Amino acid sequence: MSEHQLQIRDLTVSYDRIPAVHHVDMTLRCGHRVGLIGPNGAGKSTLLKAVAGLVPLETGSIRLVGHESACHDHGTAYLPQRSAVDWDFPITVRGLVELGRYPALGAFKRYSEADARAVDEALEALQLTELAERQINALSGGQQQRAFLARAWAQNAHIYLLDEPFTGLDKVAQADLRRSIRALADAGKLVICSHHDLHTVPDLFDEVILINGELVAYGPLAGVFTPASIDKTYGTRIFSGHPPHHPPEGTDDDLAH
Repeated sequence: MSEHQLQIRDLTVSYDRIPAVHHVDMTLRCGHRVGLIGPNGAGKSTLLKAVAGLVPLETGSIRLVGHESACHDHGTAYLPQRSAVDWDFPITVRGLVELGRYPALGAFKRYSEADARAVDEALEALQLTELAERQINALSGGQQQRAFLARAWAQNAHIYLLDEPFTGLDKVAQADLRRSIRALADAGKLVICSHHDLHTVPDLFDEVILINGELVAYGPLAGVFTPASIDKTYGTRIFSGHPPHHPPEGTDDDLAH
């Protein structure tokens, strides 16, 4: 999977000529769970939207290398913060997941048995089969997040961009979502989540991006998620000693501390 990469080169995005993120340069490999970390106003949401193709670039480029799909050609799925979604829209979980198949159908193709199988696979992968006929407004917060992940799975997305997906979830829902994100990475997907709770970062991610307008550091937790790098990102001392522990891979420690 190392040849499957998201390459970001000299990326700058500005609003009213004021840079929100500037000159970001990094390469991320598929098969990883990446935490996007930084203070409020650091440009985390802007970076996610740029990768998703939702905001124009002032400078730079974004490429998905090693896949047949282009970065913005159904290969990237963006999941906004839950507060930005109209959860009262009348649609079932299956109906939401089916929406992931339609971009690839185009104007003349019909929804096929293969599409139906892809939807069933997505529901099973995200453990939503038993909830398939339930309205999305009847789901818990964690189930709603997994329903959107299932839609992206049905879309055959390679890159999953999640904006604060753990906000407002209880410990059980956080644990379920954590397992889903791990399953996506194990399936060769690249999952990038903006996240604000520093104490849970080692439980959720195997790599991090530290950003505050500009890129501070990125890479594996052990080398990047250090007190010095975190303090540089936030401009103040965050941890008096070592940052939170790095649990062994494969454990399901409690997410809340």
